[in-house]
Amino acid sequence: MPAYPTASPVKFIYSALTISLLLFGCSQNVQTTDLPGNTPQPEATSTPAVIRYSGEGNLIFLSMEENGYAHLFVQSDQPQDLPLIRITAGDWNDIAPSLSPDRTQIAFASDRNGYWDLYTLDLATAEVTQITHTPEYDSAPSWSPDGQWLVFETYINDNLEISVVSVKDRSQPIIPVTQNPASDHSPVWAPDGRHIAFISSRGGESDDVWLANLDLTGEDRYRDLSNTPYASENHPVWNFDGSQLLWASTSQAVGFSGLFIWDVTAPDRAARWIGDGSWGVWNETAQQVVAVTIGANQQYLSSYDIKGNLLLPPTPLKGRIRGLAWGLAKLPNPLPNSFDQAAVVTPAPLWSPAITPGPEVPNQRWYVVDIPDVQAPYPQLHDLIDDSFLALRQRMIVETGWDVLASIENAFVPLTTSLEPGLEEDWLYTGRAFAINTLMTDAGWLVALREDIGAQTYWRVYVRANVQDGSLGEPIHNEPWNLSARYELDPNTYEQGGKYAPVPSGYWVDITALAAAYNWERLPALPNWRTYYAGSRFTEFALTNGLTWYAAMRELYPPEALITPTRVLPPSLTPTQTASATSTRRPTRTPRPTFTPSMTRTPSSTPTPTFTPTLTPTPPTIIPP
Repeated sequence: MPAYPTASPVKFIYSALTISLLLFGCSQNVQTTDLPGNTPQPEATSTPAVIRYSGEGNLIFLSMEENGYAHLFVQSDQPQDLPLIRITAGDWNDIAPSLSPDRTQIAFASDRNGYWDLYTLDLATAEVTQITHTPEYDSAPSWSPDGQWLVFETYINDNLEISVVSVKDRSQPIIPVTQNPASDHSPVWAPDGRHIAFISSRGGESDDVWLANLDLTGEDRYRDLSNTPYASENHPVWNFDGSQLLWASTSQAVGFSGLFIWDVTAPDRAARWIGDGSWGVWNETAQQVVAVTIGANQQYLSSYDIKGNLLLPPTPLKGRIRGLAWGLAKLPNPLPNSFDQAAVVTPAPLWSPAITPGPEVPNQRWYVVDIPDVQAPYPQLHDLIDDSFLALRQRMIVETGWDVLASIENAFVPLTTSLEPGLEEDWLYTGRAFAINTLMTDAGWLVALREDIGAQTYWRVYVRANVQDGSLGEPIHNEPWNLSARYELDPNTYEQGGKYAPVPSGYWVDITALAAAYNWERLPALPNWRTYYAGSRFTEFALTNGLTWYAAMRELYPPEALITPTRVLPPSLTPTQTASATSTRRPTRTPRPTFTPSMTRTPSSTPTPTFTPTLTPTPPTIIPP
């Protein structure tokens, strides 16, 4: 086994911090204008510089979204030699990078030719070679130990399956590894060459980590490694010698979310938790882990050692990560021209606020403007952010093939209009939010995946693509959350606010990620969302620009309007007659009950009068004997 150089924890922390700081420079910053005025239009920029790098080192390859497209980046563990640079660019997506065993190539998935296929990128020449040529979705490649094959996920028969393709001889047919109605995806080839780990929902409860033994056939080939019915696993990755398997887990009820390590030498022992993370990769010696953690509307970079000791606190990143690889590799000096060209171009912002001339507003407050051709109770938005909504709407048409935002559930809500209980301070009142029409859920055109972050619940929303030939969208990998299942009269389902639903077939577009590119944030569910459907807020997005709710309201309303204890309701369209007062008779005193003595004879020699009390409502009288 070759010995690989290791970086010290201090050097690694310095490198990771540099990555985080540089990632800020790879994304746009939208500035908010304090008062109405003219705003310059965005322009693309470039830096006329040539980047040089010599030698080999631990390189981190990642796919990160910017402006709604995912591109490949690379960073050396020696930032002074090679800072974080973009190595692919264009109006397409390059995702899921995987470093070859000889460290000379990157395998990845891309839709640059209109459909999702597998490609390889030669690190010395920057030459890109297409491996698969199918209309089906192909992604998540992982190299065989000899570098001759790629195992990958592919969408066939309305389902994600695992297959193997030859890298050297593409005349050979693609070999299926799984053929199951469940969703099988995210495969990684073990260093022994005889096992493949992958994610599957074939267990029936949720997504688990499964192991395929290539020496066996039939159902005996597969084994459930994680077996967690109340958690969903993702992104497995082997260490350098195949003795340990790392994966990410999201718990919905019990246990911890984060990164787990499973030991091959103790297969029946449960995986152990080492720290937070939604995606993780080993270094060459498997002594450190780079982890990506998710926040409400941002992702973070951190790292741990294998004992779970935190080496780098979570540091914010700009852009959603679509793939991660870490290994010892070598780049030429100078870098190939295509790398240089991709590195120096900074994409233009996707939108810029344009001020709509309007009437004078007291105290220079802002106002809402109409959104053209949108059906909503009040089709209006804040004048500073309406252009972002319009740009997002056009982008959704391109990505989904239909006008998703032509009819929305809500946009601006006037202060005199009441929303559901618990939404008295909702962002819809500020004119800086909108809610997608939830009726699409009943029609099967919208699904939401549950993401618990800390003590709060967020949702990742997918909309079905209008064209289902593989040219638009991607298959959904993980099981969505069925909010309506709470009505099935199952106590456990009711307490959890629903349950996992089967992975829907077809191609879908991640609206949450696309909205984030235009600065729209998803909102957390209310604490009582499990028993209160409206509290889930799974279709609502807000463009806050860092404002608090009260500060955003002050842009539209005077302070006295916000301290009114009750909202002034508009007059009724159909006045009703008010009943006039009528006189009511005063109550009369009820006579108290009294004892009335009555005399009876007792049969004896000497008559003795006796008195028996009797309750009567009449005045007292004496009856003579």
